[in-house]
Amino acid sequence: MITQELAGLRSQVAALFADVLKIEVPSHDTNLLATGLLDSLGFVELLLQLERRFGIHVEMESLEPEDFRSIERIAAFIEAGPGSQLPRSPSET
Repeated sequence: MITQELAGLRSQVAALFADVLKIEVPSHDTNLLATGLLDSLGFVELLLQLERRFGIHVEMESLEPEDFRSIERIAAFIEAGPGSQLPRSPSET
């Protein structure tokens, strides 16, 4: 079940992609990495914007690309807090 907080975070992350990164993402579960919507430079900019907007800092040694595959996963990552281990979907294992 999606909490109100998670739904709000999803909306904020989607707005960040559209307004700041200038990336139109078709849906919250679109794989940003596999589709090429988010390249390496975009990924670095995303991390910077997440730090600015949400006050989170992601340590490079603990960075898991799976946490950034979609707007849904990014919102869950923010909600859980950096350093938390998010469950993986069967397609990610």
